[in-house]
Order: sequence, then structure tokens, then C-alpha cells
Amino acid sequence: MDYKGLKNGMLGVLVIFIIMLIYSCANMASPTGGPYDDDPPRVVSSNPAPNQTNFTGKRIEIVFDELIQIENPMENVIITPPQRNLPVIKAINRKAIVELKDTLKENTTYTIDFTNSIADNNEKNVLENFSFAFSTGDVIDSLEVSGILLNARDLEPMSGITIGLYVNLEDSAFRTEPFLRTSRTNERGRFTIRNIAPGTYRLYALNDLNRDYMFDQPGEDIAFLDSLVVPIVELATRQDTIWADSLTIDTVYIREYTKYLPDNIQLRLFKEDFFRQYMTRPERTVENKFTLRFNEPVDTFPDPRPLNFIPESEDWYVIQPEDQGKAINYWIKDSLVWQLDTLQLEINYLKSDSLNLLQPQLDTLQLVMRNRPQAKKKPKKGEEEEIVFLDIKTTATGSKDLRDTISITFDEPVLNLNPEVFYLSQRVDTVWAPVDFDFFPDPDNSLNYYLRRPWRYGEEYRLEADSATIYSIYGKWNDKYKGDFKFRTRDEYGHLYIYVSGIDPSIPSFIELLNKSDALVRKVTVTDGGALFMDLKPDTYYARLILDVNGNGEWDTGNYDLKLQPEEVYYCPDPIEVMQNWEVEKNWEVNAEPLDKQKPLDVTKNKPKEPVQRDRNRR
Repeated sequence: MDYKGLKNGMLGVLVIFIIMLIYSCANMASPTGGPYDDDPPRVVSSNPAPNQTNFTGKRIEIVFDELIQIENPMENVIITPPQRNLPVIKAINRKAIVELKDTLKENTTYTIDFTNSIADNNEKNVLENFSFAFSTGDVIDSLEVSGILLNARDLEPMSGITIGLYVNLEDSAFRTEPFLRTSRTNERGRFTIRNIAPGTYRLYALNDLNRDYMFDQPGEDIAFLDSLVVPIVELATRQDTIWADSLTIDTVYIREYTKYLPDNIQLRLFKEDFFRQYMTRPERTVENKFTLRFNEPVDTFPDPRPLNFIPESEDWYVIQPEDQGKAINYWIKDSLVWQLDTLQLEINYLKSDSLNLLQPQLDTLQLVMRNRPQAKKKPKKGEEEEIVFLDIKTTATGSKDLRDTISITFDEPVLNLNPEVFYLSQRVDTVWAPVDFDFFPDPDNSLNYYLRRPWRYGEEYRLEADSATIYSIYGKWNDKYKGDFKFRTRDEYGHLYIYVSGIDPSIPSFIELLNKSDALVRKVTVTDGGALFMDLKPDTYYARLILDVNGNGEWDTGNYDLKLQPEEVYYCPDPIEVMQNWEVEKNWEVNAEPLDKQKPLDVTKNKPKEPVQRDRNRR
């Protein structure tokens, strides 16, 4: 036997084994860290105990099985009865601590609703809808009421709004007393008021701007329920199904549970028509103009009185209102005046006092021109001076819709504008023939004018103006203008008829056609159970119906003192596709879906939040 060869072979195997062992030791895998934590924090103890009675302390400690955090406790944690003095709410390690600063009421159930604010420190697993209750008396009140809050005008779910109950059934309680028990709407507008005692209540919603839990500010959004609320509890049953596979049912269980009623309250939030007049800010962004801005349209334009200058004439300015009368531009005609760096003016206008009555207000304004443009360089010898023309903007160009407005807008006030300076011609075959038209000023903006005639499908027009036929108050004149525009043909449009059912035909109503941004496209009165929308551009539309109780053609808000609810609004749940050269008919039963499920998600701004996808591979 070749012992020497065998020995060498065994030695080679041993060397290979040692190398493999060293390599495996040098490439150790990272530890997995154990199973991924999907569980929210769990309560292990508390002081007081949950639902403890006859509690006399002011400090509440709740201990969890892991480190926790409380997100934005002053906004997300709701304590009821409401606290006038702000409590201290904090997380320390595994504890949630609440220190109450108010004197506790006798024989009262207190609820600390943490909503979704508590989460563990590491994975941010949220303890959803967690609330904690105790009583200063012998009994824990346990009834609940729940529902949803929607914006009255557009049915948007309203989040972060206070919902409150009164046992005092007088109407004045909402204005003079804080809520007895409260809750707050979640991100989808839903609310639950817990730990209510048996009784009869009035229910309200309040956008509590000053956090005093009562309706004492005219600008606060509110909602109120016409009927009284009587909380009750009953035993109910529901089915739980166990599936053998995706197609086969294994077992169906009938389970009893406690059902708190009412659980389907619907409130519609609105802001009362509240007129309060004041000046927001004066400004002077260009040298020859200053602007006074107001929070509401003004009926009378203030007459400014000069303090640090004497104009050459009394009509030293030209007024140009805009923004529907909320802003007033004063164009200064006197060059010696607008060349001043600072204008001191005395303004007399109407302003709302503390009782919301309009009273004369005298203000002194200093309007400073901070960024005066540089003076233009004089042309060199032999060069012509550049002419700065009066700027004219017009919509009389391109492809037009039959309902479009043809407008002409100047960049500064003009003198004695004569409509005859404009020529409108219609193309007939290959010839442009002059046609008549109406020309009138915009009542809300003196720099803007409208041109109108009975336009028809497929017609082509040309608008012209000769140069130097229009002059501004500063001596500028217009350049020659020519613009062609054409109206779309009949077969470029679609038509829509909506049949409406489920409403009282004796109540006037109208339908608003909306685009994908929930913005108004067209409004048509409902007649004989339907509304016809002619000449629509091909697009996806949405429909909103308003019960126009007072028949003024507008949506009207509510009024608490008059016990007047806002006019009712409904959304068609389905989008409506209008195609070119097509007639669409749509049947709409307005009560087929509950109010909170009517508004299509495509046009809902407050959409449900997508669940966060966790990265389970991170270390």
C-alpha cells in the first residue's frame, strides 16, 4: 500500500476542510431581529382602573406593554366634559399621563378619548379609537351616539370639528353654555360621543375657533339637529363567516353584540351669512395707482382727501373697481402727484363696529412707492423714441365655445371709448362682411368691455381696430389690432338630459354640472322632472342638485336663530361621460344612496387615506 500517497491525500482533505471552516466563519449572516412587530401597544395597568367609580384624583396614568408616543395630544386627545383649563397630556416611557387642571364635577363620568394618537415608539403601530373612562360618582354612564358631519355646500367629510350634546334643551344653551359632552370628527367626518347618561339631548357641531365649547363667534361654522336625541342600547346580532377556501363557506356564526343608537346621525356644517365690513390693506405697487382692499364688497367708493399734496383739479383720479367691489383701484391722473414717493391720504369709509353696525371710520394712510421703475434712457441722436402702446387683451381669438364671453380689456383707464372704433366682420364663403354687435362695459371692472351678438355653430369672425383710435388717461394710444376667431360646429358638442326623481316637484331646484375639480361648469333649472344641458364639450362631468327653497337660483346657507337649515344638496354618485356629437340621457334617483356615500371619490377632496405599506425588509 502506498502509505505516503494516502497520507498526502488525507492531508489535502484536512487543509480543504480548514479553509472551508474559516470561510464560513468569516461570512456570518446578519441576525433577522425576530418577527416584525404588527401589534399596537396594549394596556397592562392603570390608575384609576378602567371604568372606576368614585375617583377623586386628577392624575390619570395608563401603563402599556411597550414604549409609546402621543401624537399632537392637544389636538387629538378629547376630554369630556370639556376642560376650561388646558390639561397636561404627555407620554413618558410606557405611560400615558393626563393631569386635569379643572375641579372635577360630582357624579360625572369622564372620558379621555385618545382617538388614534397613541402608537408604539418603534414601528408606529397605532392603538385605534382608544378611550378611557372613570366616574366621580357611583355609576359609569355607558350610552353612545354616532354619525357623520358633511359640508352642507359640497358634502365633503369635515374633520376636526367639535360635536357636542346639551341636556339643556333651550335654544339659548348653544350660545351661553359649554357643551355637556363632546367628541371630534375624524379624518372622514365620523364621530362618536361616549359615556352618555340616559336622557334627552340636543346635538350640535361647532368649528370652535376660540375653544370655549359654545357658539359665541359669528364666524364659526355650525350644524344642528332639528330633532331631539335619546340614546338607547339594544342587543343585536350579526353574522361571522369562516371560509374553507376562497369559494366555499365553512361555518356561519350568529353573534350577539351591543348596539348603541342612534348610530346614523347626519349633520350638515354651514357658516351663517355674516357681513362684517373693514379695510384689509391699502397698497401702492405702481406709481400711478393705489388700491384699497376690503373684506366684503363696498356699496360706496371712498373719496380720498389729500394731506401732503394739492392736486391740480378735483378729479385727480379715476376709480376702477375689481374683485366684485372688494378692491378699488385709484388711477392718479396728475403726474405731479404720482411722482411723489409718499402719498398721505385721509379715507372716510364705513366699518362694522363691535355690535356689527356700519359706522363712519376715518383713517389716515401713508402710501409709499418703494420700487419706482428706472427712468427710460433718452434715444441717441438719429434714433426714434420707442413707442409704448396701450395694451389691449382680448378673447376674440382661436376656437370658441358658443357660451364663451368675448371681452376686451385695457391695462389702464381709457378716455371716451367709442364702440365704433372696433370692426366686426363675418366670413361668408371667402368674403368678410361687416356685422352688427353689442358693446357694453363690465359693471365690475371699468377696464373691461364685452362684445356680443347671436353667435351660431361654425361661424367665423374677425375683430379689428385701427391704430391711434383709443387713448388712455396717460396719453398712450393703441396699436393696430386684428384677431380671428371661430365657433365650434354642432357635431363638436354633446348634449345631456338628466331625469330627476325622489324630490318634491313643488320645491324649485336646479342642477349644477361640475368638472373633475368639482368646479361649476353649467347650471340649469329642473323643469318637468329634468334638466337639459345643450352644447357640452366632450368630457367627464358630475352632477349636483340643490333644492332651491326660496327660488332665488342660488344655494343659501342656514341660520340658527331662525332654525333654518341650509338648502339641501345631493350628488349624483356616477360620473357622466359626454361624447362628441352624442345625446346622453341619465336617470337620477337622488335618494338611492345615503348622503355620505353620494359624492364620487374622483371629486372628493378629503379622500380616505391609503394604508401605509411597511418595509418588512429593513433592519
